[in-house]
Amino acid sequence: MSGPKGTRLRVKALPAAAVVTATLFLTGCQPAATQPPPAGIPTASETAAASETATPETPVLRRTPDPGTTAGVSAAAPRSVHFTAQGDVGMGKDAKRVLDTIAGLKPQLSLALGDFSYQAGKEKEFCAMVAEKLGADFPYELITGNHESDGHDGDIRNFVQCLPNRLPGLKGEYGTQWYVDVPEQNPLVRIIMVSPGIKFQDGNKLDYSKNSPRWLWTAAAVDAAKAKQIPWTVVGMHTPCLSIGKYDCVAGKDLTNMLVEKKVDLVLTGHNHSYQRTHQLSLGNGCTALVPGTFSAACVKDSDASMAKGAGTVFATSGLGGAGLHPVKEDDSEIRYFATWSGQNRRAAFGTLDVTATPDRLDARFVPAEGSSFKDSFTIEKK
Repeated sequence: MSGPKGTRLRVKALPAAAVVTATLFLTGCQPAATQPPPAGIPTASETAAASETATPETPVLRRTPDPGTTAGVSAAAPRSVHFTAQGDVGMGKDAKRVLDTIAGLKPQLSLALGDFSYQAGKEKEFCAMVAEKLGADFPYELITGNHESDGHDGDIRNFVQCLPNRLPGLKGEYGTQWYVDVPEQNPLVRIIMVSPGIKFQDGNKLDYSKNSPRWLWTAAAVDAAKAKQIPWTVVGMHTPCLSIGKYDCVAGKDLTNMLVEKKVDLVLTGHNHSYQRTHQLSLGNGCTALVPGTFSAACVKDSDASMAKGAGTVFATSGLGGAGLHPVKEDDSEIRYFATWSGQNRRAAFGTLDVTATPDRLDARFVPAEGSSFKDSFTIEKK
């Protein structure tokens, strides 16, 4: 476990070329005083990286040392990557049933999409619950939710200490903004995790508006995955934009449209305590942008459950990790973007999204916890 709360990160000196490249990248787009430059900015060739120093204006987030190869995630593993994703967990019996479901699926890692204990001062107890169910060294990889980002229902700085990064090669601010290639060598998936739309301890939201440093960081991470010919790109965050749930476009239309324009394969969110999965969406003729609160048929690229790689983006809210359920709004104007959903008032369930990626195919399915029956499945395949 790393040092006491608030410890600053040690920063290794960067090569001169990397410093010059990172400086040029940020010229002309400096953030306001409350929005420091993000850490770990990649370029298309990934030859540059920005400083990972935490500033007084940024939540102090601890970057754990790369622990080396973890069980089930290595360059020598079979050519598939298997992970789960869920947010909005809590510490009750339903949360424990979902963790039991994850354990039974035996994934190589799990993406925790924010909102963990829902109780201040319970971080260690939450971490112990996860470790008991999944194993002390299991890669349960965190991105903050709004309940721990500002410390009022737990503190992300404490969660990243007791559930540290277990994946080799992670770059960025673990817990807030980071990416990792899995496996580290000859990767099949780049996972990019960001934190738009939620307040931190200074009361400010991180800026993911168009051409902001964090928007550019995310865009560069996506572009670099394509430059490396990594088969699949998955972006995760706590907040959604497209939504038929309690919360609307919290993540912001700028970030959302950039991910669709770049044809990210899969975008994962929580925040709404429900499951919501869209059709495959794409920009093009008749759909220059997704507009929150409206529907455009021209933005729907594929409406069945078998989709083509590179044709568009699927959004999946997987917020059924164990906290109390939210209803879905079946009269919402955006509902025609969605293929299926589960919430308090329709096919109520708890469970996790289960994803397996091979070089040519990504298979995803919602797996219900014991006592629930709702299911969903879809594929994205190179054709």
